Amino acid sequence: MIHHVVLLKLRRDTTPQRVKEIFDLIGSMKAHVPGLKSYHHGPYSSPEGLNKGFTHGFTMTFDTASSRDTYLWHPEHEKVKAAVLERLDGGLDGVVAFDFES
Repeated sequence: MIHHVVLLKLRRDTTPQRVKEIFDLIGSMKAHVPGLKSYHHGPYSSPEGLNKGFTHGFTMTFDTASSRDTYLWHPEHEKVKAAVLERLDGGLDGVVAFDFES
């Protein structure tokens, strides 16, 4: 299994409706990418305060590295990336992606 973890710094002017649309769009990838097994998302919610300005996150689980790689270069992913990038605070500095295998 490949776990794809993404943290986002969404701009303060991103409305709750737009946040919902963004995460629904990300979730729609499950219908397009074989091997994408799960998707979970939400706003930062820990009292620790270690989020360093990151406001939201999501995880995806893929059955294989090949499935993850298909997702990374999938045309639907390109559309999703464009929608997310326009809402990030700091451009690419507003996103962290980290994958690990289990």
